[in-house]
Amino acid sequence: MTSRDALLRAAMHRVLARMGHGVADAAAGFAVLMQDAPERVRQEWDLFQEEVKAEAERLEREGDEREDDEKPSSASTAEESLQTKIDQLRARVADLGMRMEERS
Repeated sequence: MTSRDALLRAAMHRVLARMGHGVADAAAGFAVLMQDAPERVRQEWDLFQEEVKAEAERLEREGDEREDDEKPSSASTAEESLQTKIDQLRARVADLGMRMEERS
């Protein structure tokens, strides 16, 4: 065998040996992951359920706050709301009056 052939075969053997170790390491890592998988899935499922419950509570609180905002809690709040509407209407009337004067 020539030195070139020997060198080529030696290089191929080393590449295959290194790939074999890499595959063996990957297989060992995969085996560890598979052992831990059921516990990891259970933890992720528990976390997901907690997140869903927390989100449901947040949405429920948000809905309650909207209902509270829509319903005046006292007579003074209702009066303030009416006064605000009256002030907005007065501002619109004044704006319309100014526009009419500008046109004439």
